[in-house]
Formats: sequence, C-alpha cells, structure tokens
Amino acid sequence: MTIQTGEKLPDATLLRMGDDGPEEVALSDRLKGRKVAVFAVPGAFTPTCHSAHVPSFIRTKDGFAEKGVDEIICVSVNDPFVMANWGEATGATAAGITMLGDPDAGFTKAIGMAFSAPPAGLIDRSKRYAMLVEDGTVTRLNVEDNPGACETSAGEALLETL
Repeated sequence: MTIQTGEKLPDATLLRMGDDGPEEVALSDRLKGRKVAVFAVPGAFTPTCHSAHVPSFIRTKDGFAEKGVDEIICVSVNDPFVMANWGEATGATAAGITMLGDPDAGFTKAIGMAFSAPPAGLIDRSKRYAMLVEDGTVTRLNVEDNPGACETSAGEALLETL
C-alpha cells in the first residue's frame, strides 16, 4: 500500500558515505522533531533525475529553509558510493542536500513506491516523488504518474504547497 498524507513513515535504515566509508542512517532519527523535504528518484545519473529533479531542489533550497524546512534528503535505490558521486557531480552535496541510498529498496517497497521498468534496466526502483515530513509524518506528498516527468515532484511544486 502506498504511503498517504497523514501517515507516519516506517522505520528505515538508509546508507550514505561517511569519512570512513558507508554508514547507516536511521531515517527516524533524521525526521524526529524536524521538518524535512524528502524526494526520491528512479536512479542516480538517469536523465530526468540528473538534469531536472536534483537541480530543482538545489534551486529551491533557500526557499525551503525560509519555510522552516530543516533538511532536504534525496533517496534513490542506489548504493552509497553512487549517491556520493552523484551528489558531487550535480552539486547537490555542495548545496547541502543529503544523498541517501536505499540499495535493497527496503524503504521504497515499505512505502509502496517501488516500480520496475525492465527495458530500461530499472528493477525495483523508486517512483519519482517529493514529500514534506514533519516529525516523521507525511504532511505533503506529490507523486509523478510518469517516472520520466518531473513536474509535480519538482522542488518548485513542493515548495508552492508550503
């Protein structure tokens, strides 16, 4: 079942690159008592994700901060090595966006956002979405109907709802 507005996100452990290599990140710890924008993409370095989705959150980062958002997190069904390199390549890391990998799609599946597109080599990937999460509860949720589009899930679209 797909996560809905008003529901709590499930506990999940995602991965990021730390100074000494991959490290676990308890998502619940990042969300507790905070207002966080979370957006997810089908895959790092894929065309729309790379040229539209991540840049939309880089452009709107200051606007989110002005609205009281404590952190912006990008999630993808990729390993932390790919996410770290992608964050550097897009400028997301330099902009302060947290890049987290969900390598086994555990979180993605738990919130009902998994999809597969075998002809493109995308198996158990994430649908494209953006959400605002307040103290672990989803308060806004924008999901794209088409994984190749970045309109309702763009940073600008989520920011407009705040």
